[in-house]
This record gives sequence, C-alpha cells and structure tokens, in this order.
Amino acid sequence: MTAIHVLLVDDHRKLREPLALYLRRQGLEATTAADAARMQALLAEQRFDVIVLDVMLPDGDGFSLCRELRERSATPVILLTARGEVDDRVLGLEQGADDYLTKPFEPRELVARIRTLHRRYQATAPAVPSEPAPAATYRFADWHYVPLTQCLCHSDGSARRLGQAEARLLLAFLRQPQAVLHRDRLLAQVRAPDRELEDRSLDRQVSRLRLRLASASGESPLRTVWGRGYLLDCPVEALD
Repeated sequence: MTAIHVLLVDDHRKLREPLALYLRRQGLEATTAADAARMQALLAEQRFDVIVLDVMLPDGDGFSLCRELRERSATPVILLTARGEVDDRVLGLEQGADDYLTKPFEPRELVARIRTLHRRYQATAPAVPSEPAPAATYRFADWHYVPLTQCLCHSDGSARRLGQAEARLLLAFLRQPQAVLHRDRLLAQVRAPDRELEDRSLDRQVSRLRLRLASASGESPLRTVWGRGYLLDCPVEALD
C-alpha cells in the first residue's frame, strides 16, 4: 500500500525537520519546504496527498496560499499557526483549509489528522469518468499515433512502439490537446489498475515522452506549465 505523501511547509528548521522525521517513522512519506517559493516548485514537480502549511512564511501568508491552492487542487490542507483565536481558525477554514492545528501540538495528533483527512478525501473523491474509445489514429505536429498498436510514427518514416505507461500518457494528452492537465487529474486518467505508473514516476514519464516527441531542432509540443501541470501545445486531429 502506497504511503501517504505529506508536504510539510514551515520556515522553522528546528520544527520542520524533526517533525518530518517523526512522520516518516509513523509510516508516512514526508517532503519539506521552508518557504512558499519552494512549496510551489515542489507542487509543480510532485503529487502530494496532504499539505501541512504554516500560516507565517517569510515570502507569503498561509491564508492566501491556502486560497490559491484550493483554486487549483482538491488536495487536503492542514494549517499550522501559533495563534489559536477563533477568528484565525475561521479565516483559515474560509480560505479552503480542511483542518487547523495550533502550535505547540503533539506530533501524534498531526499524524491522526493527516490520516483522517486522507481517508475522508479518498472516500469523497469523485470517480474518474470512463473515457470514450480512442480514435483509430491521431495526427499532431509531425506525428501519427495508432492507439491499437501503440505505434508512434514520424513524418520522416521512422516509427516506434510505446510502452504501456507512455501509451496511456500520450492518449490522455491527445484527448485533451492545448489544455493544461493538472498532475492529479493526469494521474487519475493514466494510472492503470496494476499501478504501473506510480505517483512520483509521472514526471519522469512525461520527460521521456517529451523527448520522444522532440523534433530535430529539439522542440517538443509537450510542455510544463509552471505551478499548474502539463500541456500538449499543438492541434490534434482524430481520424476514425
């Protein structure tokens, strides 16, 4: 069973690192960030199951950051603060936080809240709608792709067969061209029942697919949109 991946954002190293170590000892996966800039960079690269966010950061306040996170993701957020006033708790919840913990707190209480939030999110997450059958052939940029054979053919006559994970990934982009696909949404669409494409391998698979689609000049229609996800930046023609 995959461990819950937590992003812990706090500028106090003496709290952040020991707390991350405690989370790992409790069977969770923990990644840390000391400021908002690092948090945004990590969110662009990886998928997290729960975000634990301090409201006082050197380059941003947690309330505003929480609101921005909620606008583009349903990932559960727990706010940490040294202030326990009712107004602050209410403000945090109004900005989209799922839970609120006042410092100092017991690490085991944080673990319990993380696990509770993750279970609740898993239980209420909308089911991914079934996808229509793929077209017989897709034409885009200088490529033709045949889903039935997983064959990717270039206009210069060269061809290669994609692996299962690459094929699912490319098909997701071909079905939604010129639209930014957030990592959570993309993972839900391309993860197979056998979980061949694991959460943290998505970025590696996208990079490989980007290289496969690169032209002789090195340009690729597959792009990373900073802080948002990935984009197949070209028209796609579906041929039956």
